[in-house]
Amino acid sequence: MHLSHNITVSLIGILGIVVSADLAAAQDPQKPDLTAITEAWLASPHADRSAEAFTHWNEDGEVPGRCAVCHTATGMKDYLATDRSTVGIIDHPVPLGMVVECATCHGGTAQALRNVVFPSGAEADMGNSAICATCHQGRASSDSVTAAVAGTEDDVVSGDLSFINVHYKAAAATQMGDLARGGYQYEGKNYTGLFKHVPDLDSCTSCHNPHSTEPVAVSICTTCHKGVADFGAIRTTAIDVDGDGDITEGISSEIAALHDILGDAIRRYAAEMAQAPVVYDSHAYPYFFADTDGDGAVTDGEAVYPNRYQSWTPRMLKAAYNYQYVAKDTGAYAHNPHYAIQLLHDSLESLGEAVDVDMTGFARP
Repeated sequence: MHLSHNITVSLIGILGIVVSADLAAAQDPQKPDLTAITEAWLASPHADRSAEAFTHWNEDGEVPGRCAVCHTATGMKDYLATDRSTVGIIDHPVPLGMVVECATCHGGTAQALRNVVFPSGAEADMGNSAICATCHQGRASSDSVTAAVAGTEDDVVSGDLSFINVHYKAAAATQMGDLARGGYQYEGKNYTGLFKHVPDLDSCTSCHNPHSTEPVAVSICTTCHKGVADFGAIRTTAIDVDGDGDITEGISSEIAALHDILGDAIRRYAAEMAQAPVVYDSHAYPYFFADTDGDGAVTDGEAVYPNRYQSWTPRMLKAAYNYQYVAKDTGAYAHNPHYAIQLLHDSLESLGEAVDVDMTGFARP
């Protein structure tokens, strides 16, 4: 969308003021270009009124309080006015039709926010990343899984168990690692904490354009990571994580390899131990489904809620939670690569106590 300089752009209800594009063009060049900012926001996922993120509840007539905080401007405003003791939830529904508007992040309370409460109950000072982290933290934690499986035997199917979904893009929880406990953390294992980057690239908006949400140019990274042409090529460890003998590939490739191996191990465990084959569909809730024909792939009619997987054991649920956690934070390799690797490695190690999982040459950071 292009805005002519002689058109006044009304942002009433979004920014709370009326901005003249003529004024924006004539302002101090050191100040933000409001026209460019508006165009970037309009083209971003935060402003896409047709997206599932903002239309999912249309048939219900309102957005429930458990979803409104991050999916409506009013919900976030109301949440920030509470003590945030009920993480990510308000006690009332809000009307349909809203997106993540300018005032959602630029309102006075949002701008003053520094501390973030995570689903685990942990609280952290995240500075000017706090408003981003309030939504991009997931909706479950290691503690959620621990509570669900309490009192049950590792390899016994329990009808009381169901899949626990972290939700989408839990980047802030990943970055905080053990401090937030976003992934399922196995007892007796140590997990890395906050992933600190270089000072000038150590916040959400230093790595992502705050309005378009796009990552910064990879050229910003090449001062330290010489010769890389894309983010996925950056490597952050010298150890051979997946045991393939290649210690030059990007850390994202190591994580992807472990993730694939974990998916295979979950399917093997489901068939051999739970005696109920499983398939996974990343785009269909609740993601894990009964493999009714036993072919190892999602076929017509399988990825539907009535066919959701219902033969969970505690061991399988823990591994599946971590599989989904890494799948839904597609930038985990940048947000906290060692934490992601530890979650996948430990999930494989746990499944390997019950079924055959070849981890020859694998290394845990």
